[in-house]
Amino acid sequence: MIITDTHTHLYSEAFDEDRAEMMQRTLDANVSRLFIPAIDSTYTASMLQLEKDYPEHVFLMMGLHPTHVKENYKKELAHVEQMLEQHKFYAVGEIGIDLYWDKSTLAIQQEAFRHQIKLAKKYKLPIVIHCREAFNEIFEILEEEKAEDLFGIFHCFTGTLEQAHQAISYNMKLGIGGVATFKNGKIDKFLNEIDLKHIVLETDAPYLAPKPYRGKRNESSYILKVVEKLSEIYNKREEEIAQITTQNSKAVFGV
Repeated sequence: MIITDTHTHLYSEAFDEDRAEMMQRTLDANVSRLFIPAIDSTYTASMLQLEKDYPEHVFLMMGLHPTHVKENYKKELAHVEQMLEQHKFYAVGEIGIDLYWDKSTLAIQQEAFRHQIKLAKKYKLPIVIHCREAFNEIFEILEEEKAEDLFGIFHCFTGTLEQAHQAISYNMKLGIGGVATFKNGKIDKFLNEIDLKHIVLETDAPYLAPKPYRGKRNESSYILKVVEKLSEIYNKREEEIAQITTQNSKAVFGV
């Protein structure tokens, strides 16, 4: 059984003291495909090091995270483009809009999102979307930019059934992680109405640990709890959940 974690920040400082052990637990759990989203230029070196240390298992993305769209965002976007020119990446991400932390940066977040969508089209890469309290704003831009060559993943999907269908209509898979195991997570109530072909698995480690680890540091091996939950929701064997969602991730990332 091969499991794919389509979104995990394994270079995070949260793992600095035991990264090797955590990675071993992950690989021992058959979580052998790990897709790594970018945040900003300060993490690029540690991402590249992670890829060097685990070349068969780690696949990098490049992008500017919406909560890191600040006064210097044009310089950061130039770094994203420079890296896309110089190095092999598997997606532009994570990108999007976040209105939970700071609504005052909406205009530059929108500009950065649009710019990075255009980069994804230029480099023929999928996008990985971060959306927090910003579904309308994200959908507005996806509607403007929609095209055959725009596709990707709606990371950490926490919307309604209607929003799920809308995201899928823009060629997006839904990234499902620990939230599906939460009592008040809500998405578990309608996920079985979404065909499994639209779903990929993720942890967003070190954040959003699934039950029974909720509130603790998340790690990629904990994705087994998400597989378990989806096995219940879809009434399919865990091996089948792993196989279908891994196949879906290959359709997105091309690897």
